Amino acid sequence: MGLMGRDSLAPGHGLWLPDSNGIHMMFMRFPIDAVFLGRPGEDGAWPVVALHGALPPWRGLVPLVRGARGVLEVAAGTIGASGTQVGDLIRLEPRSG
Repeated sequence: MGLMGRDSLAPGHGLWLPDSNGIHMMFMRFPIDAVFLGRPGEDGAWPVVALHGALPPWRGLVPLVRGARGVLEVAAGTIGASGTQVGDLIRLEPRSG
């Protein structure tokens, strides 16, 4: 189900979809940013391989991203606010609390 059916995504929160190289926006009620990540390195950091910002709800399929091994869905505007760029490294850590 992912984020379908939710009304929003709080800033600072996201949804990790492992083993995915594409998403869709059907049945979504709000825009999101999508950060596609490649295979993690030996240090556990995942390289950013593509960015799709401010994806509008009901857009349909987002083009498949070659080399993506997962996608991080975050609140719209997160990519710009964080300055995230293709080639950056992201470390995913278990949720605390």
